[in-house]
Amino acid sequence: MKILVVCQYYYPEPFRISDICETLVGKGHDVTVLTGLPNYPEGQVLEGYRHGRKRNEVLNGVKVIRSFEIGRGNNKLKLFLNYFSFAVSGSLKALFMNEKFDVVLVNQLSPVMMGIPAIVYKKKHKTKVLLYCLDLWPDSLAAGGIKESSMIYKFFMKLSKWIYNSADSIAVTSSMFKEYFRSTLGEYKKEIHHLPQYAEDLFSESIEVPKNDKYNFVFAGNIGDMQSVETIVKAANELCKHSDITFHIVGDGSKLEECKMLSQKMKLDNIIYYGRRPVSEMPYYYALADAMLITLKNNKAISYTLPGKVQSYMAARKPIIGAINGEASHVIRESGCGFCCAAENYKELANLILEFCNSDKKEEMAIRSYDYYIRNFSKERFISLLEKKLTDLGI
Repeated sequence: MKILVVCQYYYPEPFRISDICETLVGKGHDVTVLTGLPNYPEGQVLEGYRHGRKRNEVLNGVKVIRSFEIGRGNNKLKLFLNYFSFAVSGSLKALFMNEKFDVVLVNQLSPVMMGIPAIVYKKKHKTKVLLYCLDLWPDSLAAGGIKESSMIYKFFMKLSKWIYNSADSIAVTSSMFKEYFRSTLGEYKKEIHHLPQYAEDLFSESIEVPKNDKYNFVFAGNIGDMQSVETIVKAANELCKHSDITFHIVGDGSKLEECKMLSQKMKLDNIIYYGRRPVSEMPYYYALADAMLITLKNNKAISYTLPGKVQSYMAARKPIIGAINGEASHVIRESGCGFCCAAENYKELANLILEFCNSDKKEEMAIRSYDYYIRNFSKERFISLLEKKLTDLGI
């Protein structure tokens, strides 16, 4: 098949869509990606992509077309300019794109407007669109502090409904997303397919790291407002007298400096910050961990989400300890891969960490984690289901 993929983010930005596209190419498909300029999570467009450079390139067999985009910066105004700049420039690219594709795949994270260029292409070429929803809109705005009674929220409610209803088929990463589509978006009659994410192959790699006499707990990923990493910092403060417990924070984002300042204010010496590391180095940090940590804000909309790091943690055969609600909490409990408490409850998170340290079932949790991953989240299962949905639409 000839597949057009529309997503605002692509390599060198750290998103799974790059691996999905390369895997589809490896299976014989012709894949072209319409994307923006890499600026996540730094907020500034990377040097090599400024001033019109690298607007068209081929990366591991994937043809990449890049549209103009304003860097997301570090404030809400720049973020909205970032969102709209890709929606507009990407739509113009799609409008003048003459190449015919069998099907269009939208890898829809935030913002939902990244689906607009796909709709423009659909209307011009009568090509069907599969929208893969990873972030719910407009509830992602509510989670970010936009009131549901505001004009902004109401505008994006109408826009989101139009985009979702313009897709010919929708797939979702979390089973709880189906509830949202049915309840919040009204009478949604189209079939919704559950297609949970997978972890890249490298996370299953087994490597050896020097062991010490400490318990090591690792958080890996974006450090933004939604991730509530400060919950981990506060839990670390609760456990500061336990010299055998160390926390490792691997990642970057808008809240990294705030978390560092909070650590300094609390005079904590049990947290190590590594900043953003290349994906290729992540197996080392995973191997370092006795258990992985996951946190999210205490927010209904966010609780619908199953963060992709859950699959990565499980693929790495790691127990998971979370302060998180909703879908992720359900997965942790159903799999038996670790412990979980309510989102933002740092005191209970600290208690669970102590409980884990004293548990004699650490290895059993690790085994359950990987077994659950293979049954529910394997890459082979994902690609097979995705290919089928794309083929069904492309026929």
